[in-house]
Amino acid sequence: MSVKLQEVAPGDIEQESFNIIEKELGPTEFDPATFKIVQRVIHATGDFSFAENMRFAPGAIEAGIKALKAGKNILTDVNMVAAGINKTMLARFGGEVICKVADQEVARKAKEEGTTRSEMAISMYLDESIGIVAMGNAPTALVASIKKVKEMSEPPLLVGVPVGFVNAAESKALLVEQNNCYITSLGRKGGSPIAAAIINAMMKLAAK
Repeated sequence: MSVKLQEVAPGDIEQESFNIIEKELGPTEFDPATFKIVQRVIHATGDFSFAENMRFAPGAIEAGIKALKAGKNILTDVNMVAAGINKTMLARFGGEVICKVADQEVARKAKEEGTTRSEMAISMYLDESIGIVAMGNAPTALVASIKKVKEMSEPPLLVGVPVGFVNAAESKALLVEQNNCYITSLGRKGGSPIAAAIINAMMKLAAK
């Protein structure tokens, strides 16, 4: 057999992956907290281009950590994002993951108004109990969150990383342009695993 596999103990696989990522990235200008988030996104995707296209508003990571420690809830655009978030760790802070995309009332109103269910769910359930909105699939949900936070006295952190070819890049550009508290990835790349990875990385930072 010409292919040589690495011999790594099961419990060491994740850390070895992080070591490889750090080595292959080389020196960066990221501060330690930002690096941890970018590193976990690369770990979730195998894509080093996220080191170039991720963007963080000033104070965004600190805002996310503060929200987590305060026991605020996390609202997601789709179930795939919710599924990827470490709920056991989140529960230690007192928060929970909320995803209403499959709610019957959300579906009914979305149909009535000609919008997506993800957009309607964000519009209906984004309130002051939400500390972070994590969006990895629906650009419509991201746009809805951008509009909604303008009405809020304590806007949440918007983790906006929808993937796709129709308004994904544009919605993320709007997120940056509107001077929100955000974490995003520019361009078409994104996805539910990335949104979940960002949240999980922040929880690890908050737990320190």
